[in-house]
Amino acid sequence: MEQDDIPNLDVLILCGGFGKRLKEIGLNCPKPMVEINGRPFLEILIEHISSFGFRRYVLCTGFKSDVIEQYFQKKNDDNTYILSKEDEQLGTGGGIKKAESYISSSTFLVLNGDSICRVNLNDFVKFHKSNNASVSMAITNIENVNEYGSITINHSLEVDRFKEKSVHFKGRGLVNAGIYLFKKEILNQIPSGQKISLEKEVLPSMIGQKFYGFRTTKKLYDIGTPQRLEVLRAHMKSTD
Repeated sequence: MEQDDIPNLDVLILCGGFGKRLKEIGLNCPKPMVEINGRPFLEILIEHISSFGFRRYVLCTGFKSDVIEQYFQKKNDDNTYILSKEDEQLGTGGGIKKAESYISSSTFLVLNGDSICRVNLNDFVKFHKSNNASVSMAITNIENVNEYGSITINHSLEVDRFKEKSVHFKGRGLVNAGIYLFKKEILNQIPSGQKISLEKEVLPSMIGQKFYGFRTTKKLYDIGTPQRLEVLRAHMKSTD
């Protein structure tokens, strides 16, 4: 079996956020552990990823890490769960860098722990391999990009521009779906022990380094605000 076959690819899930806006409605747990119709969101996300054959998960935790640890220690499934704990907030880029010693595969998958876009991950891996990409990012269309920021790609499907979220950019456009494939050597470009944003600092610096955008038609859902959380709950209930 090849080193980069799916069962051998490590999966990092970024679970370190505080979920400040969710505290407004009385939720006081790690954001990925918010309940979606009786189940933690993180469990639903991992179930989707595992359906493609991924088996080894590195959970990059921060706020109330013990809640995640206790839940997944009790899981009796075919997956391996490893925690990379942040004693202080390192941001999405810093969290990936801190987990470097736990990554055993030469290519690894990264997902945000507070959003889900049901991308065909088999196709995503094939796309990454076929382009010999250093970084691949799933991107999808949404109706209004101003709350997310938008992405542009060139004719070769390489990412060539990031636009920060702004009231000046409105309407339909491509956005980052929070799903990535990285060659492990990319981690050499992220400084250790520093708070750094994957989206605002690391990824923009990768433009021109075989950084590709994988387009999907699947809808992006996130749990970043009480309103978006309710949209996802309603969607999950309708698809059960």
